[in-house]
Amino acid sequence: MYLKTYPHTLELKYTFTLSHSSRKTTDIVIVELEHNGVIGYGEASLPPYYPETQASVIDFINRIPLIQDYDIIDPEIIIQSVHLLTDRDYAAKAAFDNAIWDWYGKTIGLPLYALWNLDIATIPPTSFTIAIDEPDVVRKRAADAHTFSRLKIKLGSKKDKEIVCAIRDVSELPLYVDVNQGWNDKYFALDMIGWLKEQNVVLVEQPLPVGLLDESVWLFERSPLPVIADESVHGIHDIDRIQGAFHGINIKLMKSGGLSMARGMISYAKKKQMKIMVGCMTESSCAISAASHLSPLADWVDLDGSLLVANDPFTGSALSDGKIMPRQIPGTGATLKYDFGN
Repeated sequence: MYLKTYPHTLELKYTFTLSHSSRKTTDIVIVELEHNGVIGYGEASLPPYYPETQASVIDFINRIPLIQDYDIIDPEIIIQSVHLLTDRDYAAKAAFDNAIWDWYGKTIGLPLYALWNLDIATIPPTSFTIAIDEPDVVRKRAADAHTFSRLKIKLGSKKDKEIVCAIRDVSELPLYVDVNQGWNDKYFALDMIGWLKEQNVVLVEQPLPVGLLDESVWLFERSPLPVIADESVHGIHDIDRIQGAFHGINIKLMKSGGLSMARGMISYAKKKQMKIMVGCMTESSCAISAASHLSPLADWVDLDGSLLVANDPFTGSALSDGKIMPRQIPGTGATLKYDFGN
């Protein structure tokens, strides 16, 4: 088995502003895995508010010599051994994990959803994300998002109500609200959620900072809308800790460490009666295609990351009737547009 890494920078169509940061680009690393003449691709997406970098991802991938001579019979065996290398490096692990599953699906001739006996007819619609901006800009982007049946809006600024009202000027679509830890007071959060419910908001992600777990429990007990954990949950080890503070979890490949770990998290969270959102960072179609194979397991889907990118180096899962649908070809369905090696 041969592994190669290719650093790349995604250029975003718009400045992407959250409650805590803004950016116009996102660094990624593409991992190429070749074995027996078959190539699989994975991606590490590296937003600046997480600790991993292109250099750290490449370093991690270069530390996997022990698998070079493996004959891949069960991807899970190799993936588990790679996860034991460190207790961090989740995006790097996700890139390797997704590459090996892409390779495996291509080798046996099945798309991943078929390999896992999942029904893509049950995939929920994706939301389309509108970042924090001036109300006039938000209004235009909401009006332009006519091919979607759900919108996701970023809040956590002094303009929260203005932003929601601007969207309601032009769209009655159901809204997902993502606060990205932007509210610091539980009473303010509860008042806002009550108001948001009146605006046809479906759910609220991560309203309070990660460190305010007791306050999140208080809010969970009183909120008229489902409260979904994002920054508060990375891996399966977090689920017991946050149970009783959130109604559901947003599972992202870059946080969990890839498809294998994400599937385990989904199974465990459902046993705990928690709802599932399958989400993403700003990612290329390589990572989005991989994540789309988990969508049949989700209550909500937010896989618009590649639609925010101006220079996507892959084609893959695509928007169809408001849903991000996996391609019905072996592997993840991601196809490289050009050769990174040249």
